[in-house]
Amino acid sequence: MGTLAVIDAPDWYETIRMSDGVTLIHEPWIKPFFRCNMWHVRGRDRDLLFDTGLGHFSLRRHVPLVSERKLTCVASHTHFDHIGCHHEFPERCVHAAEAQILADPRNEWTAAGTYATDEMFDGMPQGWDTARYRILPAPAGRLLAQGDVVDLGDRAFEVIHTPGHSPGGIALYENRTGILLSGDIIYDGPLIDDVYHSDIPDYMATLMRLRDLDVSVVHGGHFPSFGKVRYRQLVDEYLAQKRQAGCHLRQPWKAG
Repeated sequence: MGTLAVIDAPDWYETIRMSDGVTLIHEPWIKPFFRCNMWHVRGRDRDLLFDTGLGHFSLRRHVPLVSERKLTCVASHTHFDHIGCHHEFPERCVHAAEAQILADPRNEWTAAGTYATDEMFDGMPQGWDTARYRILPAPAGRLLAQGDVVDLGDRAFEVIHTPGHSPGGIALYENRTGILLSGDIIYDGPLIDDVYHSDIPDYMATLMRLRDLDVSVVHGGHFPSFGKVRYRQLVDEYLAQKRQAGCHLRQPWKAG
């Protein structure tokens, strides 16, 4: 493998407009498995930003979309690739189960100690040093729980607690459009249930609960978006694989 091209901040981020006022922000020089999808949703009174990427380069400075209007910044969960720029946004939300990590994002708690290495990149970010990588603390002003609503004025996203990949994982669901911002509990790629604080029985219970949700499009934490048929395929494939491996649900389970 040759030396990777060095990429400076102005070329690091890319924005891709989707439908229904949703824009994908991502870091195309990170390999797809590690590359977080950040979802920006335009609302009447304020915007929503769901996840903030690696954090090596400033999101506010280099993506004008996120600094144009009032914005609520939500963490789908607190793995390093999803919360790197949370400290740049004053209105921050996270599930209560991971609030401590967002406030004190140590590498051993955010999975950065395992995954944040030079191997992540297809292009090397200017100034990157694996040994010095740290996420800045970003204490949340609002703690989210199952059934809470993130209100944008003309749009309302319901919080769905999705433990399994991590204990405080959440998805956001807009009933009117059927849009699901799913974080890392479901996306069209290899689902990860063996990192720090993952729990397979919780993961299975969450996907069983989510399977019949009336989705129109799923914007996941990684990889391309997809529709209802693929959504159910992915859920069923994961559950079948775990049952075949002898995994069982832990009962009873309650959303927090």
